[in-house]
Amino acid sequence: MNKVILMGRLTRDPEVRYTQTNNTLVASFSLAVNRRFVRPGEERQADFINIVAWSKTGEFCSKYFKKGQQVGVIGRMQTRTWDDEQGQKHYVTEVVAEEAYFADSKRDGDMGGNFDATFGTMPSTSTGSDFEISSGDDLPF
Repeated sequence: MNKVILMGRLTRDPEVRYTQTNNTLVASFSLAVNRRFVRPGEERQADFINIVAWSKTGEFCSKYFKKGQQVGVIGRMQTRTWDDEQGQKHYVTEVVAEEAYFADSKRDGDMGGNFDATFGTMPSTSTGSDFEISSGDDLPF
């Protein structure tokens, strides 16, 4: 199984290009993903992971994702190789995004425009509860 789930901050705005053969949109960006543990006396470290989003997912990312935003990405890991003009072989490992979400709270993230920020957002944690008890007399025990 090849499934990757990441949450991190964009290190730059997504870069958009189109394929030569069928003019398909491709958005590329990088996420800074914090490592889970911090060694005592050291600063938290992050991994910088390249993300590629195609077609509609890429269009969504290019329109609404901006440098510094916290986002969630679900996709698959992919490796590619190519030879440059000097015959040097290059390898790259990247995540191909299949789903992309906002992970900032609505207060922190700047959605701008007429965009409904509830589309594609991650569930937020709530401090309130779904029910309320008005008095002790209503309890069955």
